[in-house]
Amino acid sequence: MSRRAGLSDRLLNVLFLCTGNSARSIMAECVIDRWGRGRFKSFSAGSHPKGAVHPVALALLRELGYDIHTLRSKSWDEFAGGPRFDFVFTVCDHAAAEPCPIWPGQPITAHWSFADPAACEGTEDEQRRCFARTYGALETCIKAFVDLDIERMDPTTLQQRVEEIGRIALADTCEY
Repeated sequence: MSRRAGLSDRLLNVLFLCTGNSARSIMAECVIDRWGRGRFKSFSAGSHPKGAVHPVALALLRELGYDIHTLRSKSWDEFAGGPRFDFVFTVCDHAAAEPCPIWPGQPITAHWSFADPAACEGTEDEQRRCFARTYGALETCIKAFVDLDIERMDPTTLQQRVEEIGRIALADTCEY
């Protein structure tokens, strides 16, 4: 029986990581909830959380119709003992370079590199465009991910596919 067998019977737990857990990982958590067709339970965390979600990220998510009331910046230490994750994705280069906790459940992992919209300088409109661009790139990658036939893939093929999606992310964003 493959490791993927039986996954269609339950929600798949997905953790998105970045350093501050204030923008990219928070947006990814929201996006997978929207496009995951009820197949995924999303989480996000940071290695050094900012303690608050970036106000421009909150404004964008609110404008896009997300419920932002439960969103918060949190440490990855909060999840080190569980739940069991099926997938763990780093969405920033700094978090990808840090030693991560050992995640229960031997999750499929990948690094999807997205520019940090919080690092964007300029007018309020320019900053909003940076956040919207990162959101769009996240949405593209997450849509590709949720369209995978996860339940039928062997772990090696699945690992390759989520890494390929990471290359989409790299092509879709650049530093601001």
